[in-house]
Amino acid sequence: MRPAGEVKTLVQCDFDGTITEEDVSFLILDAFANGDWRQLLNEYKGGRISVGSFNTRAFMMVKENKGTIEKFVKEKTKIRDGFRELLSYCRRKGFRFVIVSNGLEYYIKTILETLGIDDIEVFAARARFGSNGIKARYIGPDNTELDDDFKEAYIRHFLKSGYRIIYIGNGVSDISSARIADHVFATGPMLAHCRQANLNCIPFSSLSDVVNGLELLD
Repeated sequence: MRPAGEVKTLVQCDFDGTITEEDVSFLILDAFANGDWRQLLNEYKGGRISVGSFNTRAFMMVKENKGTIEKFVKEKTKIRDGFRELLSYCRRKGFRFVIVSNGLEYYIKTILETLGIDDIEVFAARARFGSNGIKARYIGPDNTELDDDFKEAYIRHFLKSGYRIIYIGNGVSDISSARIADHVFATGPMLAHCRQANLNCIPFSSLSDVVNGLELLD
């Protein structure tokens, strides 16, 4: 493990189910998808389609306009306790904090703006709204379009840039990134998977728990 004092530190954080209490994309799909998006979810969980394919196909079922989606996420999203504390800690320590998510950049930035937060880097699916649904595209750090391993592409990019990576996540799609991070904080399905795979991680319930864990690491 690299000594913290010799390298710069980056915190790569998932969004849905990590910063938020629930998966916002699932809330949107449940409310507005015109089709059986959960069948696609089952195909993804069964390894038959990629996470990029799942999100792209599922969001094509959503025909609502941007204003409707914006109003919905502002009303329905609940932020996990400790988020502001985590951001304050990272700023104080000089850690770079980035959100890398398989969700849509549009609703993530909408939620952050509602919280009065406009200085966080967000890497997520770019959304184009149209009468045929929401077109989601995943653009990697080298500006190429990706179908899978979006989060892993970014963590590898950050590692090559010389960062010590602290990874925070909750889902199965976070596992590949967690395997190559320097330190991992996990909750939900990700925590269960880490324990099953004997992958070192620090469990958390609130993001205040993450702050406490970071203080111990330093």
